[in-house]
Amino acid sequence: MLFESGYFALFLASFLAATVVPFSSEALLSGMLATDYNMYWCLGLATLGNWLGGMSSYGLGWMGKTQWIEKYLRIKHAQIEKTKQLIAGKELWIALFCWLPGIGDVIAVLLGLLKVNVWLAAIGMLIGKLVRYIIWALVTMEIINWFQ
Repeated sequence: MLFESGYFALFLASFLAATVVPFSSEALLSGMLATDYNMYWCLGLATLGNWLGGMSSYGLGWMGKTQWIEKYLRIKHAQIEKTKQLIAGKELWIALFCWLPGIGDVIAVLLGLLKVNVWLAAIGMLIGKLVRYIIWALVTMEIINWFQ
């Protein structure tokens, strides 16, 4: 069922959309909902794919070194430490915003680069991405119902 019916395509599109690859999974989600795919499967797979993509961006950041920021972006070590202190205790809330188009991927990479708690980042990311897809699906369904 998963590979034959397009659900895998949604999972893959959602994964890619959460990486540095510029891709939109929302259009595919809307198209699938408009053609009577199961909303719960769509929400679950889109969220899972997007969350795993975001966590891969976090992982890329985790593998990075703050020395690279200092060297290539010319940001002083003191500023990096100040940023770490600024986000301390707010990791989950910041990770919630990894769903944002354009900057969400950057947030995920920075959370990894700053070595924030992986569990807080993962939970925040998952919640943010789930809420985004639920809202998108509900709006899509309202628009579909409006046209019928």
